[in-house]
Amino acid sequence: MSDAGLTDPVTVITFPQPTANGPLHVGHLSGPYVAADLAARAARARGERVFVSTGLDVHQNYVLTRAENEGTEVEPMMTAFRAEIQHTYQLAGIGYDHFSDPLQADHAARIEGMLRGLVDSGAAPLREVTLHACADCHRTLHESYLTGLCGHCKAPAGGGACEQCGSFTHVATMVDPVCGRCGGEPRPFQAVVPVLAMADHRDALVDLWLRADLPPAVRDLVTRQLADGLPEVPLAYPTNWGIEGTGSLSGLRIGPYTEIALTDLCAVARAVDPHASTLPEFAAAAGRVDRLWHFLGLDNAFWYALYWPAVWAAAGVNPLPLSGLAVNEFYTLDGSKFSTSRNHAVWANEILTGEDPSIVRLFLAWDRPDRYQSDFTWAGFAAFRDRVAPLFDPEFDVIRPLDPVAAAAERARGEAALELSGFDPALAARCLLTLLEGGVRDVGTLRCLTGG
Repeated sequence: MSDAGLTDPVTVITFPQPTANGPLHVGHLSGPYVAADLAARAARARGERVFVSTGLDVHQNYVLTRAENEGTEVEPMMTAFRAEIQHTYQLAGIGYDHFSDPLQADHAARIEGMLRGLVDSGAAPLREVTLHACADCHRTLHESYLTGLCGHCKAPAGGGACEQCGSFTHVATMVDPVCGRCGGEPRPFQAVVPVLAMADHRDALVDLWLRADLPPAVRDLVTRQLADGLPEVPLAYPTNWGIEGTGSLSGLRIGPYTEIALTDLCAVARAVDPHASTLPEFAAAAGRVDRLWHFLGLDNAFWYALYWPAVWAAAGVNPLPLSGLAVNEFYTLDGSKFSTSRNHAVWANEILTGEDPSIVRLFLAWDRPDRYQSDFTWAGFAAFRDRVAPLFDPEFDVIRPLDPVAAAAERARGEAALELSGFDPALAARCLLTLLEGGVRDVGTLRCLTGG
């Protein structure tokens, strides 16, 4: 994206930075990844200036855990998964204007400097807090190093956030927490770490939640968290994986969710000011974003709806720019959750090379787990493919041409379904199929939904 037109209103769309502990599978594509591209294409078709941002997440300790379990070097593994993830985007026609790459040399210094800025300003002061380590292997218990049951919904959960209900999870809020690596019991210890007291930013957060477009499941999460009290979150840990701190942060590593919050702040700010380079400049630029939409799964709702805005408020972003969240439920495979670790998945690259990517995209829009969970089966995909493929043939024999009045209504309904507010790609896909079956081919939603 050039500097031209930077004074024009800009719509910023983000989709999650996938963790570099495996390739993408159809469950990923069906959620925020294809959906964000559909929304961006539709917004550009409406004449909006759009900036799409994503990246890579390499510092969740799930990455190190996989490398250790497989006895492989972690750096080459991350590099290989980065290449595979970006290749998946190309195959699926998923575009972006900015890719935050933590494997680049300047990333760690920039994020570490931003966090030290928060500490030095007093927005995230160093405090002595109680953390927990494994009594047996001595790892600090967070992320993959912690497992148990979510204290709210009682679903199995790791440290960070419950994948089922989105609640914030740590040792004190979980049922039967143990070490995720060896099963050892939690042992409390004292550590001096930077802490974000989210309650300090309650007024700014409440103002944001009142005006942002949030789905009911996220509003329920916000309501629960307000009732329980906004938590105090350590921004760095004494642990063995992540960006290493210097100066006042020596001996600590930046928490991965804090790293991503700061990384996204940089990316969003550069949609307005490509030359921003300091924390105050990033904060000032982000506050000038016209519209910001995050695409994500419900398992990331705590971070995008509560934690990211709190970190940005601490950094001085005013007003907080969030316009809304497009949130998907789980997409299951033959009735069970997709799982990289259990190899229970349909890998994205395989289906995109073995099938027509335009039909894959259209199917994932049509079957998206949007307002409820949906289930991928090969039989279901094959039936959809066999129905749709003939519609792409210029020689398709239209049996019942669609009345022009009905066609105009379907066209308008499909285009409206790809608006960011009320985003409903399943409805857009159904409208498109009605048009194609009725012999109407020159449809803008066709290009958005298929990537053509």
